Order: sequence, then structure tokens, then C-alpha cells
Amino acid sequence: MKILITGANGFIGKTLSIRAAELNHTVIPFTKNNTIDELPILLNGVDAVIHLAGINRPISEDEFTTGNADLTQAICNAIAEKTHKPILLLASSTQAEQDNPYGRSKLAAEMAVRQLNTEHNIPAYIYRLPNVFGKWCKPNYNSVVATFCHNIAQDLLIQINDTTKRLNLVYVDDVVNTFLNILSDTNIKETTTIEQAVQPEYTISLGELANTIQSFKLSRDTGITEAVGTGLTRALYSTYISYLKPEQFSYPLVKHADPRGEFVEMLKTKDSGQFSYFTAYPGITRGGHYHHTKTEKFLVIRGEALFKFRHIITNERFEKTTSGELPCIVETIPGWTHDITNIGHTEMIVMLWANEIFDRQAPDTINSPL
Repeated sequence: MKILITGANGFIGKTLSIRAAELNHTVIPFTKNNTIDELPILLNGVDAVIHLAGINRPISEDEFTTGNADLTQAICNAIAEKTHKPILLLASSTQAEQDNPYGRSKLAAEMAVRQLNTEHNIPAYIYRLPNVFGKWCKPNYNSVVATFCHNIAQDLLIQINDTTKRLNLVYVDDVVNTFLNILSDTNIKETTTIEQAVQPEYTISLGELANTIQSFKLSRDTGITEAVGTGLTRALYSTYISYLKPEQFSYPLVKHADPRGEFVEMLKTKDSGQFSYFTAYPGITRGGHYHHTKTEKFLVIRGEALFKFRHIITNERFEKTTSGELPCIVETIPGWTHDITNIGHTEMIVMLWANEIFDRQAPDTINSPL
């Protein structure tokens, strides 16, 4: 599909252009370097127009009209004159509901799109977007998420006048995927004007937003990560780290070393334990203890290991040999004493997961040699 994207060099436009190209669409960019007079030529053979361009921080209020209402009207006029008429997706704003210069200009843009649909029966979609956030958004401009992420990542101050004020947010990848999914709709030619919303839409207070982003920065010191795998926290974390400078891409960990080998804690979670690794020299045995509740998973990634187990009541015994050549998880079982011995001729490296963060005040680790 051939897609004309206005505002292609903007925050949303960059991600949209890349994703569209990944899906083998042909992207025709319309940027600040283009003029309205070029639209008829740029629209030749275009199947869809995704209109992102707009003005939200003008020098004078007149720019709201020219950059939002007038540009949209010009796009609609150019589409109407084409024999092959592309569908139109308009990125509007929730501010279109407000009686202010910006809101009125976005509402006028929506009216132009509705008129195009009514008079020419062209499928059109209007999205009133709330605050959009994600990578490549300009900080200290019009996104508080971008500003907080940038400033906190770079040890700069943030200012909050009302920590209880709530924001409605959508993530840029969700916006882009929503737009591109519309283009893949096989029934699109039967569609009239539809006002739709990007989902999911998140709500968070300014105070909660700041605390969440601060926790991402703090995690490098504590080793404890937030639940960054799903939902808003996932999207915010991805956004936050995009504001790190290249020299911030890595950070050191503490290495504990003794005559047996080394031990390093990599990552801790609040509800799913922690990840570590340790080494052992040939002939070295680690462990010799049991747990009441704690469980662990061991994975030998280099070398050869002998695991020994003994039930602390029945004295039943069990042994298991594993190596880095044949990956195998060995679990420790509550109530069984266990140890691990390097039975190879080289240093052994073992990855370790425990289901809880180690607590020195309550370690749940009782010495009990086999």
C-alpha cells in the first residue's frame, strides 16, 4: 500500500514511517519542507493518507488556523480532486472539545474531514488523541512524560505543581499499530467516518508518574526492577531508557569473590525473586544447606557439576550430574539439603534464580552438610 504521511519527521511520524516500511508499505513523506501546492503530485497513486502534521506551540495564534485547519482542508481538497481517492486518517486531539484557539483549530480540521466523507463517500477516521508518549518525543516541549524521562535520566530537576493532577496517556506504538491495523481492514471501502480511540488508554497522576520514572533510575542502585513486562509500566520503562545517553547504556555490578569462586547478583524483582550467577573452581563445593520455603533453579552454562540432595528427615539421597553441554535445570526443594560440586577440569559458571530476594535478616538458609 502507498501511504502519504504528513508530519513524517515528527514524533509519531518517525515511528509510523518505520513501522509502515517494515510492513512493506511505500511511504510518501510530507514534512515542513513541503508545500500545499505539492499535494496533488504527492497524492498520485496514494491509497491512504495519515494526517499527523499540526501546530501546537505557535509563535502567534494565527498559526493554529494555518497549520491545523487550513492544512487539513487543503489535504481534503486535494483528495477530492483525485480519481483514485485515498482513505484518510486524521490524528486530532482531545483538545478539540475545548473552546480555545488550539481546540477550535483541531475541531475545524475534523469538520473538513467529515465534509470530505459526506460529499465524496471516502472512508475517513478521526482519532482524538490524548497525551501520546514514547521514544523520540521531544522533552521540555509538549509531553510531560518526555520531560520527566529526560530530566530524571540526566539528573535534572522536574517541577510538579499538583501531584494529584491526572493524565490520560496513549503509547506511541499503540497509536501506530492502531493506524496500520485500520489499513489492513478488508472492509475498509465500506466504512464511513468513524471516530475511534486508541486502546489501551492509561490514566496516572503526575505524582505517580514521577515516582514510577524515579524508580527506574533507582533500580540500578538497588538492583530491584519494577514490573516492566506489561501495561503502562512496560511502556514507561521503554520510554525512560530511550532518553539515556550512550555512555549510560551500561552500569557496573558488585562482584563477591572468595577462594571458591565469584558471585554476582544481576537482577531482583519485587514478586518473582532474583537472578544471579556464580563460578566455582575445579573440586570446589558450594551449598551444604537447606531451605524451608525458598526454592532455586540452577543452570550450569559452562563446566560440569554434581548436585547432591539429602532429605533432612528421612535421609533419602539423590544425585544429578549436569553440564553446559546439555542444558538442564536443577531445582532445590524445601526440606532437602543440597550442594553443587565442580567435577570438571575448568572453572564452572552457573546461572541461578531464587524465588525471593535474599534477606540477610531472614535468609531461610540453614547450614546442613550432606
